[in-house]
Amino acid sequence: MGHPPRKSVTGKPNTGKPDVKTGEDRPAFRRGDLPDRETILRFLGENPDRASKRDIAKAFGLKGDTRAELKALLRELEDEGLIERDRKMLRRPGTLPAVAVLEITMRNPDGDLVARPAEWLEDHGAAPAVTVRQSNAGRERGKSRTPSIAAGIGDKVLARIFATTHGAKTSYTARIMKVLDRREGLVLGVFRSTPGGGGRLMPIERRGEEFAIDPDFTGEAKDGDLVEVETAKLGRMGLPRAKVHAVLGSVDGEKAISMIAIHSHGIPHVFPAEVLKAADDAKPAPLSAGREDWRDMPLVTIDPSDAKDHDDAVFAEEDTSPDNTGGVIITVAIADVSWYVRPDSALDREALKRGNSAYFPDRVVPMLPERISNDLCSLRQGEDRPALALRMVFSAEGRKVGHKFHRVMIKSAAKLSYQQAQAAIDGNPDDTSGPLLEAVLKPLWNAYAVLKRERDRRQPLDLDMPERKILLTPDGKVDKVIVPERLDAHRLIEEFMIQSNVAAAETLEKRKQPLIYRVHDQPSLAKQEVLREFLGTLGLSLARGAAVRASAFNGILARASGEPHQGMVNEMVLRSQSQAIYSPENLGHFGLNLMKYAHFTSPIRRYADLIVHRALVGALGLGEGAITPAEEAGLENIAAEISVTERRAMAAERDTVDRLVAHHLAGRIGETFEGRISGVTKSGLFVSLPQFGADGFIPVSTLGLDYYHYDEAHQALAGEKTGLGYRLGDGVEVKIVEVIPLAGSMRFEMVSEGHKMPAGTRSFHKSGRARRGGPKKPGTRPPRGRR
Repeated sequence: MGHPPRKSVTGKPNTGKPDVKTGEDRPAFRRGDLPDRETILRFLGENPDRASKRDIAKAFGLKGDTRAELKALLRELEDEGLIERDRKMLRRPGTLPAVAVLEITMRNPDGDLVARPAEWLEDHGAAPAVTVRQSNAGRERGKSRTPSIAAGIGDKVLARIFATTHGAKTSYTARIMKVLDRREGLVLGVFRSTPGGGGRLMPIERRGEEFAIDPDFTGEAKDGDLVEVETAKLGRMGLPRAKVHAVLGSVDGEKAISMIAIHSHGIPHVFPAEVLKAADDAKPAPLSAGREDWRDMPLVTIDPSDAKDHDDAVFAEEDTSPDNTGGVIITVAIADVSWYVRPDSALDREALKRGNSAYFPDRVVPMLPERISNDLCSLRQGEDRPALALRMVFSAEGRKVGHKFHRVMIKSAAKLSYQQAQAAIDGNPDDTSGPLLEAVLKPLWNAYAVLKRERDRRQPLDLDMPERKILLTPDGKVDKVIVPERLDAHRLIEEFMIQSNVAAAETLEKRKQPLIYRVHDQPSLAKQEVLREFLGTLGLSLARGAAVRASAFNGILARASGEPHQGMVNEMVLRSQSQAIYSPENLGHFGLNLMKYAHFTSPIRRYADLIVHRALVGALGLGEGAITPAEEAGLENIAAEISVTERRAMAAERDTVDRLVAHHLAGRIGETFEGRISGVTKSGLFVSLPQFGADGFIPVSTLGLDYYHYDEAHQALAGEKTGLGYRLGDGVEVKIVEVIPLAGSMRFEMVSEGHKMPAGTRSFHKSGRARRGGPKKPGTRPPRGRR
């Protein structure tokens, strides 16, 4: 008689069949038999809280001589470096123990706190990210209803770790057991004075904490001021205490608005003293033996007129080789940040923590201190600056013939704005651009014309979604919202940078060097189907198939050009796209229609580019500042983290715009404005005000006496009785009825009458009845991506 299948440690029979989660075969053996090496390693990874020799023996029912065999096997695994010992506990190197001290560093897009282990060996690569669940053990077991343990960004906590293994990957969650040390950073809130002196800090977030401020620690704060406070140790009784660190002005002022977004999204904005010291102590890079002298090349920077740092400089010339008639040579020089920011230095750790610079209408939160970003690394006119340079040769048809990277010293010949360079090409040079017109600017435009031939053949996704820019008055108030003109100067720099990013990815792949790619996956089949159904209501079609190309979307956009629904189609195509992220695995870039793509051109403001620079330095043997083995081992974690920080910055930037516009319009309640429907839901309509670039919400319950049905395919709300309704992209007139500046939200009232809905709009079998109810707090506009 055979033995019954052994039950696994999870209580399920072990039959040797593939695991349903990982697809891996689970070895079949009887309880009491010595498990093989892989089973032990899997057990340790999945059970960090049951990882002693006794725990293993108990889990697998080992007794007598088999326990001695287990001891020998564990010693063998330890000698080979596959497991390590922490007192009586065993674990795989690079994994977290059952209980660990964590430092909370950020929030993810879902609002959950994300932490890193406070102690981590560099040999294990990048420290893993841990999602923090703010609940206690009692509540989880259903034995208590006591409050959860609250923690915030910057806090150090003792936490119980839970590991989940998916194939070769392990993800971690944690439950806070105790807060060891409150945040070292600053907390933002509104100061409210209390009778008898002192006051309270009222949170600006719904989940924020309230603090008591003693009379001696209020500083210059007045009632209603937005303040930053330093938090004190928590006492056993009453509110936590705080001390006013800085007064940022009235909470009703525009200058406070970006700080609210910075704090609410957990964006680090104060550099630690050790980071500032490291930046101040940095010395200019020398022209050493390994760095080529390119200071005679008339490279120029072309940037926005208000740019304070300059990542890139460009130059182009005709290729004189008889084998490449009509071809061009393009040179792109990128600031050599890797020389100054070395792996695991104070500057590097802070840069990774920030992930990227964040840009607001009134300020920039830089990834690197100004001494580095605006001085030593910025490619200033007439000053020696280190760079990683790339020479690319293209044929007359725009196809790349070859490229090569160099580590160089350059001296920018001129600092030009986009408008300045374009004006010179258009026949209006000034004192700076005029002397460069023939020798520098015209060859650049000729090279762009060559690249454009290949770009037109490649057909990257060509969405017409103009970005708006808020201009402020000197005192920080909203002056106006503009759509900057899109010039050939912009397109030239963009195409030069795209080709440089491609060359970086190609070089590193050829050298088999691990790197971080910028990837943009093709739209999911589900999103394609939603778009296809919507386009069908307009008489447009999208071919079916998993291998859709960007050119298919361009054809749709071209057919919609000039039609009333042009904006609507562009919006829906944008929504159908996947989000671009960073990854050590190459998925290609669907939007750009490129197979290999890595961010290389902005290391001053993006950590991904800094990693690519280090990878190039190491792979090509270009000297100091190369990527380390620990970084290579941790690329997956780094890519995931900087993808989160990028989304964090985007959300904070968007929130700031919404709040600024809401603040600007708070005094114009009752006025009417021209708008366009930018979103349709069962609950109501989102309406964008093109004049200001912000959205407001119209609850369906306020649309009138008719009963409205939501038609997802047509992106419409259609009246049941009248047949009148509203569709995505419709131009409408709305009245402002409510503004909440701190929330960045506005509520509108519809002034325009609905339009007669096209035949078939009210497809009730695919539509939902619009919900009745009171006004709903406006949400955000549809997400935007970045290349």
